[in-house]
Formats: sequence, structure tokens, C-alpha cells
Amino acid sequence: MKAKFLIIFLFSLSTQLLTGQKATIKGKVLDSINRPIENATVSIGNLGTVTDEKGAYEIIIPAGKNVTVRYGHVAYNSFSKSFRVNRGKTLYFSPRLYRKTESIDEVIIIDPRASTEGIVTVSSETARLIPSANQGIESVLKTLPGVNFNNELSTQYNVRGGSFEENLVYVNGIEIYRPFLVRSGQQEGLSFVNPELTQNVDFSAGGFQAKYGDKLSSVLDITYRKPSRFGASFEASFLGASLSVEGLSKDEKFKALVGARYRNNSLFLNSNDVNANFNPNFTDIQTYLSYDFTEKFSLDFLGSYSINNYDFTPISRQTNFGTLTNPMSLVVNYQGKEEDRYETLFAALKGNYQFSENLSVSLTASSYNTKEQEYYDILSSYGLGEVDANFGSEDFGDTDFLQSIGSQLDHARNNLKAQISNIRLKADWRKGSHLFEFGAKYQHENIKDRINEWQVIDSSGFSLRPPHLLPGNDEPYEPFTGPIEPYINVNATNDVTIQRLSGFAQWSKKSNIKDHTVWYNLGVRAQHWEISGVGLQSDNHTVVSPRGQFAIKPDWDSDMLFRVSGGLYYQPPFYRELRDSIGTVHPEVKAQKSVHIVIGHDYSFAMWGRPFKLISEVYYKNLTDVNPFTIDNVKIRYRAKNNAVAYAAGVDLRLHGQFVPGTESWFSVGYLQTEENIENRGYISRPTDQRLKFALLFQDYVPSVPSLKMYLNLVYNTGVPGGSPSYADPYDYQNRLPAYFRSDIGISYVFVDFNNPPKAKWQRSFKQLSAGLELFNMFDNQNTISNTWVKDVSSNRYVAIPNYLTGRVLNLKVAMRF
Repeated sequence: MKAKFLIIFLFSLSTQLLTGQKATIKGKVLDSINRPIENATVSIGNLGTVTDEKGAYEIIIPAGKNVTVRYGHVAYNSFSKSFRVNRGKTLYFSPRLYRKTESIDEVIIIDPRASTEGIVTVSSETARLIPSANQGIESVLKTLPGVNFNNELSTQYNVRGGSFEENLVYVNGIEIYRPFLVRSGQQEGLSFVNPELTQNVDFSAGGFQAKYGDKLSSVLDITYRKPSRFGASFEASFLGASLSVEGLSKDEKFKALVGARYRNNSLFLNSNDVNANFNPNFTDIQTYLSYDFTEKFSLDFLGSYSINNYDFTPISRQTNFGTLTNPMSLVVNYQGKEEDRYETLFAALKGNYQFSENLSVSLTASSYNTKEQEYYDILSSYGLGEVDANFGSEDFGDTDFLQSIGSQLDHARNNLKAQISNIRLKADWRKGSHLFEFGAKYQHENIKDRINEWQVIDSSGFSLRPPHLLPGNDEPYEPFTGPIEPYINVNATNDVTIQRLSGFAQWSKKSNIKDHTVWYNLGVRAQHWEISGVGLQSDNHTVVSPRGQFAIKPDWDSDMLFRVSGGLYYQPPFYRELRDSIGTVHPEVKAQKSVHIVIGHDYSFAMWGRPFKLISEVYYKNLTDVNPFTIDNVKIRYRAKNNAVAYAAGVDLRLHGQFVPGTESWFSVGYLQTEENIENRGYISRPTDQRLKFALLFQDYVPSVPSLKMYLNLVYNTGVPGGSPSYADPYDYQNRLPAYFRSDIGISYVFVDFNNPPKAKWQRSFKQLSAGLELFNMFDNQNTISNTWVKDVSSNRYVAIPNYLTGRVLNLKVAMRF
């Protein structure tokens, strides 16, 4: 018996000694966007293994020695790395492989999901590289057809005739909101979406599925990435700086991604025609954390804190306008200042559980808090004059014969606090070729709003009465003895609570009709909400929204895809849509409704031996229960009445591909017509009726010096109805602002990147390093965002003075990754 135990002991000891001479490397092999690669090879010399369906691998190596491990796959570029692991230890390493680039005779669509759903996929790398006054995802969106805007300082956009409020924005499946009190683009600051943290960007301009929320126009669906290795990036320019850091634990269960940004728009604001002391600074910090407790259960956290400060002390302004034969100018002297502050805090916690390969469930809780203030007291004294247009004069361009015609005092003490909290349950279940998706969400909104703003206008010594008060002021011809009333006076305090319960269910399937591939999607959404508040009579509403999509890819020699989508879309009112122009909240306001249909066609082809795609879409919206609004810069004023009907129709075209080998560029063309009929007074253009749009996003490089790159961002939009006096009747003012044209160009030199390994010793610390110049509005075009209306009581006439946007600006930018 003793001999038997001795043999067993010696065998165990020898096994442990042999094992102790070995070490282990394990991890996952991923592609460039962190998707697992199955059947990738992991080898050391002639020994190796392959990854499973989750990209996981494990390989034994000699301990205490330098060994080179090679990772490869037939569709990816191979990757090798040297390791030295102590005996008995386990090292976790997850490499990323990049797809091979090869010339092909035809274009092959690898993932048709985006095309079949009418989704445009945008590269986050493009958003970081393309020059724009507001660098980010939204700047790339504005080059797409159907996406219109006329303000480079704002991240807001209109889609196919809709307002800013009609666009859904998601980050990791969580809906994102913007500040309430922002009046102009120069106050707006940073977009919530940080392009440095972004992995996937999907955008739909209409006809989207039921799984997305209740809005009328578009969906922007952002996914932040989960790190696969340590990394950091830094970018700095005259406009600000950004920093991001990412990493993961040794066992790869915990992943962290943190980004911080700072921006100051003084460089842009000093280029317009207002002489002022500007201090617009915007800061935010975001973090995305993830922990995998098991292979089935993970927990994600998304947090953000931002603070926007806008301090503005105007001094003077001279705006030249008129014609070549009759040039005029407005000269304004200011006293006072404006101080605005927007502070937001956002947090979301999401649990994911994979019950099986075919069933997954997630539960998300989030809260958005904002505290905003808008304080200003500004006195402006203005006069109109003639401009010296004599080219030979020493005073050419100066103002002569200045006539002082009035003054204006603007005052505001506006405060708003809002908290929006929700909890959402979502489930995906796949059975064969069928995919079923379900979701339910409860949301609680509380808004506390105090509005106290007024405006007094004095023209030639006579105070102007509000236009809605009769009889009007006929001075100086007849004396008026009534009380002096502010021209605009809004004074209200609101405490509003909105509770919403919403849900959706949808079914998707991929199938065949003969040799043709088809995709189906049918879904329905429902929402019930109740509005209550201090001094308000509670009201509740319910809407049901059916939607559907169908796509077919014929078995033809030409690579084409046809799709049709649409349904009944509702937009339940948010707080802004419930509040009218004098600050009164109307709980009875119903959801705006739209019957929407989109017909699309994708044609993929090869030209010059490179891949291209032409995307065409025709759309029509029939809108009822419309809540009319006006737009002043980026501030929307709703009537808080469902007293209009409207329509929007148009066509969008986009050609994109490799016009220059190895780069992606595109041309966009769109035509839109949208009109509304308010209280059966007849159809007039809506404030978003921006008829023609042309955009170009182009990337190029010098063939003999491929590290020298050029990026061009060009947009042309015809003018929108606007620039009318505040609270004016839109049927009396249907004049349009001038067309918007802007061209931004960037030229950079890449010292280090994936295709340019470090050449000098000082470059070895960088994975990417570039520096360049950006020239914004390179043609120095004077774009108009609105009009300032000046009334001369002596002549009893209004004069529209254009408010110009930013001029030509030069910026220096440096970007690096570690």
C-alpha cells in the first residue's frame, strides 16, 4: 500500500514540475470594431490553436522565455507580438486584426442590415478628421441629404422639414436630451456625443423601426466602444482640447473609457460684426464603464457632466447692408452684459443578461438633470446711416450721415431646473430566421421653470407699444396718454410633472422569394402620458404607432436593393411644446401625427476599379394635429395649439465611394418642400422649408506625399422663411433669408499612423500623430441667421438688418494617439 501511495505522489509531483515549466496566454481575437473573429489562428512556430465562435483562444507557451505569437486569418492582416511569461502564470491579451484591402471586380455587400433598414453608417474617424466649426458627429450628418441647417455654431439640425425637437439621439440605447433655454448657436456649446469615444454611428432620416422612440423625423443611434487594450488620445487647437483614456483589467472583465473636452468659441465670435468681450467656454467629462461578471451577465455605466458658461459684454456693432447703389449701415452702441450658465448631469446603469444564444434581456435605469440660467440686461442705442461707397475716398466703407433713431432695453432673469428619470426593459429573442424584439419604458419628468423677460423699444424718443395692443401708438403725429407697456413681456412660473409609459414589439425576418433575398419588419409602438402641475388641470393621452419595412435584393447581375418603409408616427409633446410664447403651459396639447412613407433604392457598382454606391430616396409626410412654431436662431417658440395641418415631400440622392483610392467621399443632393395650413388660412411655407441642398465631403492626399492629406467640407442650402419680427404673424412675413453657403478645408500631415510606422526615435511613443491647419468659411461668405428689425417712428417703417454668422477663421490643430 505504501508503495502505491509513493507512486501516486511521485507521478503528481512530476506532473506539477512539468506544468510549472509552462505558461498560458488567453484572450479574444477581435476585428477593428471589437467584434470577435472566429477561426482565427494563434500559433507559435508549428504549434497553435484556433479561436471559437466568441473569438476566444488559449495557448500554452514555454515559461520564462521570449516567444513570438502570431495571430492570423484569411480575411485579415496578420499580427505578431513577443511575450515573456513566468512559469505557472496566465497572461490575458486580446489583439485586433484589420481587414485586408484588395482590388475586386465587383462590390460585395458584407452586412446588408443598414441598407435594408434605410440606415446610413457614419465613420467616427471621419467625424474626427473633417474640418467643421462644431467638430463632431453632427457635422458629418449635415453633409447628408435631407439634413438641413443654417448655423455652423449649432449642433442642431432639421431633417426633411422637421424641427430640432423631432430628432431622436441615443447613446448605447439611452435617449439623450439638450439644454432647454439656449437661444443661439453661440451659447450651445458641445454636443453630448464625444467622437473620441464613439465606435458605431447609425442614422435614419425617416421610416425607422418601432424599436426607436416617438419622434417624427430622424434617429441618431450612437454606440460607445468597449476597450480591448490600453490607449489614450489627445487633441488640441486654438478652439480647445480633448483627452481620452481607455483600458481594461488583466482578466479583461473590467473595461473603462473616459473622455474630457474643453472648447472656447471666442475665435469664431470675434470674426462677426459685433465688437464685444466674449468668454464662451464649454467643458464636459464622460465615462463608460463595463464589467463582465460572467459570460452571461454584464453591467455597464454611462456618466456625463457638462458645464457651459457664456459671458457676453457687447460694446458696439456696425452692420453694412443694402445694395451697391444704396449701401446703408446700422451702428449700435451697447451697455450691459449677458451671463448664461447651463449645467447638466447624466447617469445610466444598464444590466445585460444572455439567457441563451437566442435570448437576451437588458434593464436600463437613467437620470438626466439640468440646471440653467439666462441673465441679461443690455441697452442698445442704434442709428441708421449711409455708407461711403466712393472707392477713391479715404473714408471708403465708413458711415456718413448717421441718424439716431432709437434704443432698446432687453432684460431677462430666466431659470429652469429639469429632471428626467426612466427605467427600460428590453428583450431580443431569435427563433430560426425570425427575430422578435420587445421593450417597455417608464419615464418621469419634472420641470421647474421661471420666466421673467421683457423688452422696451424707444424710437425717436417715443416708446413703442406691443403690436397686439390696440389702438397702436401714432406718435409723434398724435399724443398718446395711455400707460407705457413693454414691447415684449413674459412673466410666468411653471412646475410641471409628466409621467410616460411606453412600449414596443416588432418582428423581423430574412427570407427568399425564388432567388431574390427579402427582409421584413413589422412593429407597433404605444405611449400613454399624463401631465400635471401646480395650478394646472391634469390631462392624459394615448397613442398607438404601427410601422413597417420591406426590402428586396433581386438576383440580378447588377447589385441593387429596393426598400419601402413607413407607418403612422406620433410625437407626444415635451415641455417646450406645451409652453406658449407667453409662458403658459397647456396640458391639452395633443401629439403631432405624421403618416410617413419612404421609397429607397441602393445601387452598388465599381468605377475606376473602386467601390461606389448611389442611394436614392423619395419621401412624403402627411402631418396633422400640427403644433406651429417659429424659429429665432435656435430658439423655437411653439403656439401650444394643434391648429394646423402640413406636409413634407422631397427626394434625396447620395453618391459615395473611393473617388480617391483608399479614402471615402460623397456628394449629396436634396430637394424639399414643406408647407402648413394654420386654422384654414391657406398653405404657407413652414420655418424649415429649405428647398435645395447640396453638400460635398471630400478626402484627398498628395500621391507623391501620401502623408499630406486634405479634407473638404462644403454645404449649400437655399434660404428658409425667417427673420421676421418677434411674435409676428407668419402670414404677414413670408420673406426668406439668403442662401447659406459655407466651405471648410483642412490640410494635415500624418507623421505616424497604421500605414506610417515611426521613422524617428521621438515618434515611437505614438500610434498616431498628425498636425495641420483648418480654414473655416474659406470664401468668407456672409451667412445670415436672422434679422434685427429696427423701426423708425418718424418715417413709420421697419428696416430688416441681417445678423451675420462667423467669417473666415484659421485654426491650428494637433492630434495624437498612444
